[in-house]
Amino acid sequence: MNIATPKRKVAIICSHGGLDEVYPSLILGNAARQSGIEAFVFFTFWGLDAITESKVDHLHMNLAGNASSNMPTVLAGLPGMESLAASMMKKQMTELDLPSVREMLQILDESGAELYACELAMKMFKRKREDLVAPVKDVITAGDFYDLAEGAQIIFT
Repeated sequence: MNIATPKRKVAIICSHGGLDEVYPSLILGNAARQSGIEAFVFFTFWGLDAITESKVDHLHMNLAGNASSNMPTVLAGLPGMESLAASMMKKQMTELDLPSVREMLQILDESGAELYACELAMKMFKRKREDLVAPVKDVITAGDFYDLAEGAQIIFT
């Protein structure tokens, strides 16, 4: 008797919009697809910035209050520090040949991963479907998320 193994599935929640906070969701989704695991990413709250057309190419890093940052909070909060840190991180990612956030979203879409925006967060931040990048499949509710995530490992980044 041939017993079919269940398909592996992962549901990733991206709730932060910093450059350093978005990449883990995208990298995990990409690794899942490369491993043959079904994957979808649910962007909510500040994570919506990663899939908003006007913001996707301008994500910053939050240094102030970041416990992992070696920079004192008083310096991290100075004007321009987030942009400087993001520029430095983008340079490092270019050296590592890591695709941009926009390119990662396209790669995920082409690999069969599904990208969704949170309906409530969209309303809170007054965004419309047409504000989102093309790879976003749909705007869904938290209940829809649970329906899609049935049987999936859920990762919150």
